[in-house]
Amino acid sequence: MNNAPTPTPHPKLYLLAMGAGFAGLIAWFVIGRSLGILDWISGLFPASHAGAGLMVAIMALMTPGFLLWKYYNRWIEKRLKVKGRYYEDGVYLPPKQK
Repeated sequence: MNNAPTPTPHPKLYLLAMGAGFAGLIAWFVIGRSLGILDWISGLFPASHAGAGLMVAIMALMTPGFLLWKYYNRWIEKRLKVKGRYYEDGVYLPPKQK
Protein backbone atom coordinates (compact mmCIF):
# COMPACT_ATOMS: atom_id res chain seq x y z
CA MET A 1 0.00 0.00 0.00
CA ASN A 2 1.29 3.44 -0.89
CA ASN A 3 1.39 5.86 2.04
CA ALA A 4 2.11 8.95 -0.04
CA PRO A 5 0.44 12.12 1.18
CA THR A 6 -2.80 13.01 -0.56
CA PRO A 7 -3.21 16.35 -2.37
CA THR A 8 -5.88 17.37 0.16
CA PRO A 9 -5.73 17.28 3.94
CA HIS A 10 -9.37 16.06 4.14
CA PRO A 11 -9.96 13.52 1.33
CA LYS A 12 -13.11 11.97 2.83
CA LEU A 13 -14.69 15.37 3.46
CA TYR A 14 -13.83 16.34 -0.11
CA LEU A 15 -15.52 13.22 -1.48
CA LEU A 16 -18.56 13.87 0.70
CA ALA A 17 -18.76 17.46 -0.57
CA MET A 18 -18.47 16.27 -4.19
CA GLY A 19 -21.25 13.75 -3.58
CA ALA A 20 -23.46 16.48 -2.11
CA GLY A 21 -22.72 18.70 -5.11
CA PHE A 22 -23.60 15.91 -7.53
CA ALA A 23 -26.83 15.29 -5.62
CA GLY A 24 -27.53 19.00 -6.03
CA LEU A 25 -26.98 18.69 -9.76
CA ILE A 26 -29.46 15.81 -9.91
CA ALA A 27 -31.93 17.85 -7.84
CA TRP A 28 -31.50 20.75 -10.29
CA PHE A 29 -32.59 18.49 -13.14
CA VAL A 30 -35.52 16.99 -11.21
CA ILE A 31 -36.81 20.43 -10.13
CA GLY A 32 -36.47 21.80 -13.67
CA ARG A 33 -38.32 18.80 -15.04
CA SER A 34 -41.10 19.05 -12.45
CA LEU A 35 -41.55 22.75 -13.26
CA GLY A 36 -42.22 21.79 -16.87
CA ILE A 37 -39.20 23.51 -18.38
CA LEU A 38 -38.35 20.48 -20.51
CA ASP A 39 -41.91 20.23 -21.84
CA TRP A 40 -42.07 23.96 -22.54
CA ILE A 41 -38.80 24.09 -24.51
CA SER A 42 -39.38 20.83 -26.38
CA GLY A 43 -42.91 22.08 -27.23
CA LEU A 44 -41.34 24.87 -29.25
CA PHE A 45 -40.11 22.28 -31.77
CA PRO A 46 -42.28 20.52 -34.35
CA ALA A 47 -43.39 16.97 -33.56
CA SER A 48 -41.07 15.59 -36.24
CA HIS A 49 -38.10 16.95 -34.28
CA ALA A 50 -39.25 16.06 -30.75
CA GLY A 51 -36.01 14.24 -29.89
CA ALA A 52 -33.84 17.15 -30.93
CA GLY A 53 -36.14 19.49 -29.02
CA LEU A 54 -35.75 17.43 -25.87
CA MET A 55 -31.98 17.42 -26.27
CA VAL A 56 -31.91 21.21 -26.63
CA ALA A 57 -34.23 21.51 -23.63
CA ILE A 58 -31.92 19.39 -21.47
CA MET A 59 -28.91 21.43 -22.58
CA ALA A 60 -30.68 24.71 -21.83
CA LEU A 61 -31.87 23.43 -18.44
CA MET A 62 -28.52 22.04 -17.33
CA THR A 63 -26.22 24.84 -18.50
CA PRO A 64 -26.82 27.06 -15.43
CA GLY A 65 -26.64 23.98 -13.21
CA PHE A 66 -23.21 23.04 -14.54
CA LEU A 67 -22.04 26.64 -14.11
CA LEU A 68 -23.09 26.49 -10.46
CA TRP A 69 -21.39 23.08 -10.20
CA LYS A 70 -18.14 24.60 -11.48
CA TYR A 71 -18.20 27.44 -8.94
CA TYR A 72 -19.21 25.05 -6.16
CA ASN A 73 -16.24 22.77 -6.98
CA ARG A 74 -13.83 25.68 -6.96
CA TRP A 75 -15.23 26.93 -3.66
CA ILE A 76 -14.91 23.48 -2.07
CA GLU A 77 -11.36 23.05 -3.37
CA LYS A 78 -10.36 26.46 -2.04
CA ARG A 79 -12.06 25.86 1.31
CA LEU A 80 -10.52 22.40 1.81
CA LYS A 81 -7.11 23.50 0.42
CA VAL A 82 -7.10 20.88 -2.31
CA LYS A 83 -3.85 20.85 -4.23
CA GLY A 84 -3.37 19.24 -7.56
CA ARG A 85 -3.30 19.71 -11.27
CA TYR A 86 -6.20 20.04 -13.66
CA TYR A 87 -6.00 17.98 -16.84
CA GLU A 88 -6.68 21.04 -18.98
CA ASP A 89 -3.72 22.92 -17.47
CA GLY A 90 -1.38 21.28 -19.95
CA VAL A 91 -3.49 22.46 -22.86
CA TYR A 92 -4.47 26.01 -21.92
CA LEU A 93 -1.58 27.22 -19.78
CA PRO A 94 1.73 28.23 -21.34
CA PRO A 95 4.56 25.72 -20.86
CA LYS A 96 6.64 26.25 -17.71
CA GLN A 97 10.19 27.49 -18.14
CA LYS A 98 12.90 25.44 -16.44
